[in-house]
Amino acid sequence: TKATPDKGLIRLLMCMGEAIRTIAFKVRTAACGGTQCVNSFGDEQLAVDLLANKLLFEALTYSHVCKYACSEEVPELQDMGGAAEGGFSVAFDPLDGSSIVDTNFTVGTIFGVWPGDKLTGVTGRDQVAAAMGIYGPRTTYVLALKGFPGTHEFLLLDEGKWQHVKETTEVGEGKLFCPGNLRATADNPAYEKLIQYYVREKYTLRYTGGMVPDVNQIIVKEKGIFTNVASPSAKAKLRLLFEVAPLGLLIENAGGYSSDGTQSVLDKVISSLDERTQVAYGSKNEIIRFEKTLYGSSRLEEPVPVGAAA
Repeated sequence: TKATPDKGLIRLLMCMGEAIRTIAFKVRTAACGGTQCVNSFGDEQLAVDLLANKLLFEALTYSHVCKYACSEEVPELQDMGGAAEGGFSVAFDPLDGSSIVDTNFTVGTIFGVWPGDKLTGVTGRDQVAAAMGIYGPRTTYVLALKGFPGTHEFLLLDEGKWQHVKETTEVGEGKLFCPGNLRATADNPAYEKLIQYYVREKYTLRYTGGMVPDVNQIIVKEKGIFTNVASPSAKAKLRLLFEVAPLGLLIENAGGYSSDGTQSVLDKVISSLDERTQVAYGSKNEIIRFEKTLYGSSRLEEPVPVGAAA
């Protein structure tokens, strides 16, 4: 309520918080065997990612302020019955990392909230809020609201309440790297060069393969870089709408930076629901290094004044 006077947005974020709390329980008590993890949903047994998907759609319908919702599971607009005028549209990845639930690695939910009834022809910068639900040793709800400083972490307590435990407003420099899609280094020499730099400079490698915890650590540790770079043989697979743009708002609100190689991911127009992109998130100097190594220059570098010594 401090962050926004918009009662509809508050209601939507509270409903999503309820869903995240239920998903946390369903993930924690899932039965894993063979290729998937399942749990009960009413009378049926469902894979946990589909179960999360249903819970989030239910929460958005119940909020009465959501016009359209769209899930990475089924990338088509679903009418949630809310008003377009003064209402919201939400895109979400219900359970990012669902294939590593059985290993007990951290997984999470990602969502972005856009005003009105459009999820294409918009940018990440148009989001009014973005969040992650993180299911690890602790369950947390990490939120950013447009125009309100900081990215905020809420911890799920034993009694089921959310407690505000951390606010991040700055991402500083520090030698922590998290390199996704490493197979792209085989035929992207610039990415190979960047990775070699991290190794040579003795950066700490901390990468789980779950995008939610891997990006969240930059917000929590307030340092580091996450990269997921494409190459001719290893195409970009992260979706701009469901993952990259919402995490972009969380990182940039926390004082960090994002890039697709040439611009902030928040400035990329989302032309289709399934659009994919390469991405980096991190501190300012790390994003400058990322852009310069991949493309020779960075928009974030201070121009050298004319006449200054090189």
